[in-house]
Amino acid sequence: MTASEIAAAVGGELHGDGHLLISGSVETDSREVKSGSAFVAMPGEVTDGHRFIRAAVEAGAALIIAERPLRDDEPSIPHIVVESGLDALGALAREVVRRGRDSGGLTVVAVTGSNGKTTTKNMLQVILEQHGPTISPVKSFNNEVGGPMTMLRLAQDTRFLVLEMGASRVGDIASLIGMAKPDVGVVLKVGLAHAGEFGGVEMTERAKSEMVTELAPSDTAILNFDDERVRRMSGLTDASVLWFGTENESGLRAADIETTLDGTTFTLFSDGADPLPVTLGILGEHHVMNALAALAVTRALGLDLRQAVDALARMPRAERWRMELLRPASGAIVINDAYNSSPDSARAALQTLAHLGRSSGRRSWAVIGEMAELGDVAVEEHDRLGRLVVRYGIDKLIAVGPGAKAAHIAAEAESSFGQDTVYVESATEAQELLTVLGENDLVLVKSSLSAGLKELGDTVGEQDKE
Repeated sequence: MTASEIAAAVGGELHGDGHLLISGSVETDSREVKSGSAFVAMPGEVTDGHRFIRAAVEAGAALIIAERPLRDDEPSIPHIVVESGLDALGALAREVVRRGRDSGGLTVVAVTGSNGKTTTKNMLQVILEQHGPTISPVKSFNNEVGGPMTMLRLAQDTRFLVLEMGASRVGDIASLIGMAKPDVGVVLKVGLAHAGEFGGVEMTERAKSEMVTELAPSDTAILNFDDERVRRMSGLTDASVLWFGTENESGLRAADIETTLDGTTFTLFSDGADPLPVTLGILGEHHVMNALAALAVTRALGLDLRQAVDALARMPRAERWRMELLRPASGAIVINDAYNSSPDSARAALQTLAHLGRSSGRRSWAVIGEMAELGDVAVEEHDRLGRLVVRYGIDKLIAVGPGAKAAHIAAEAESSFGQDTVYVESATEAQELLTVLGENDLVLVKSSLSAGLKELGDTVGEQDKE
């Protein structure tokens, strides 16, 4: 796009050469700028991007989008002045996606849900890239900045754009939908993740439903039949609905689910097709629903299901620090799942730990850190987690940090003897307790990212590894 076209797209005032052609990346971090990039300067939570305009130009930026004109002491470079850098980023993303659609080859798939977004996004990447150039978010770029940044990676030959849509308030997903206008919208689950920010699960349901309310009749809403709150969303959309789940009413259904230390298997039943055996190298029965959602997208787009199943079998893991299996030299097995945690995902991880411990004859350890952003229900949900550890028959619990202390207290109260649970203040103390691990041990490290346990999982999982 030329500088003039970009200025028109973002509703800004251009200073400099309007014929300048911008074909590089769009960046909000000056450290990511390369030759030919456009740099969007805007205030952030920690610092202000306007402070780094000079650094961006020195790194090769060809165009600046800023909330003020460049000063005399700053480099002389074409720039566009806008009222809001964030709004400009979204407007530019909307225009880039529109151009991709007008070229006739772009299909947009969007995924939301309280849990499973990143895993499902990764599954869709490996499935769709077999059929053409595919772009999906880096890590969990799913918010008001990360979403547009993913859209702005589109190239002229991109066939599939997969978007992960998160939300911290009602309206966030609607804003992203307005930019991307997806052809397929997926809702995985409505749970208590981020309930503190939303003000309760009812508001979470309202926020997630924004995925389907703006879909056109020609679009497809892919919904989890097993989740009552997601099931209700079928009445809010004009799009055709494709169900996935474990119930007979689901268009794509999983049965015969089995989880071992080698992964997860199930049989896929799809209307009008022969049953297919599915093998995932990813631990945890809960990932079956993510796989079903990805396979439902495959069917909605008219792509080959068997080819998609083969692609899923080749995935070595869901994502770094998400049910990641590590095998230290001690012979123990460590499952590092300390990137994200909520009541639903923690319960699913504990169920997997308990099942794998029993089936493999190993002693099971749950190392639990805080589940963040739960607001008023935080103590109650950590209490419930501690009781689940005991009820699932997990052998040892280590609760780490003040936010997780309620889990220890509840487990101690639930258990007939308290030596199976311990509370420590820090990951360092937890690591010391885990030095006794041997070939008969199976350890789950589960927490939100803010609890800082992912490094503990890596350390224990790699200790003494040759």
